[in-house]
Amino acid sequence: MGDNMKNVLVDNKKDILFKKMKIVPFKDKQSICIVGPVKLPIKQGDIETTFQWYTWLTVDGVKTKEEVLDLIVSENLAAKQQSSVLVYGDFSFEEDAIIRMHSICHTGDIFGSMRCDCGYQLHESMKMVKEHGCGAIFYLADHEGRGIGLFSKSLAYILQEEGFDTVEANEALGFEDDTRSYEEAIKVLEVLREKPVTLITNNPKKLSALKEHGLLADKHISLWGGLTETNRIYLNTKIEKSGHIADSKIIV
Repeated sequence: MGDNMKNVLVDNKKDILFKKMKIVPFKDKQSICIVGPVKLPIKQGDIETTFQWYTWLTVDGVKTKEEVLDLIVSENLAAKQQSSVLVYGDFSFEEDAIIRMHSICHTGDIFGSMRCDCGYQLHESMKMVKEHGCGAIFYLADHEGRGIGLFSKSLAYILQEEGFDTVEANEALGFEDDTRSYEEAIKVLEVLREKPVTLITNNPKKLSALKEHGLLADKHISLWGGLTETNRIYLNTKIEKSGHIADSKIIV
């Protein structure tokens, strides 16, 4: 195959990718490159449907789409974390849409840990979005352990086994109770949808924090469930120290 033909093939591949890439300016002279939608057939418990999947990457400076493609090999992205979002229905134009900003939980989402209710909330939110007919699940990859990371979370778990609650364990390691940021996710949400949304959360403080960062939401839907003897203290700590709205299913 001649060099000219190879160049044509490369250009064609880039054109395919460029159509699914969008670059938007972000804070501190950064840009966010959003990729999607990608059709993602899903079977999760009793949910079987197809979501539209988007990922995003924050890069320094104002990059072109070609420059983003050039840097992904050298960036070692597998050693870092990228977030993504599952979109369902006519998310851009439907009047009523529900969303969840879900913080990654390696132990709960993947392993089915009963130390928390994260896996339950993720899968139930997916079900709620499908049943509602329009919505999105933002999966925030740098939120592990309320922002302290997976390794630090394992240390926090050791302290919790000795009687510390979630907040006390994080603070004992030198962290604030909650260091999560939602700015990138909100920026991506603004690209995907201009109309208001309803947030799936038990934490009105979270809704207020998101609204302060530009989220167009005026109400929320609570989501309690997945109660076990091993996560009862964890859930009650959310109510007592993090301001979550109590539910009759949760015994304080």
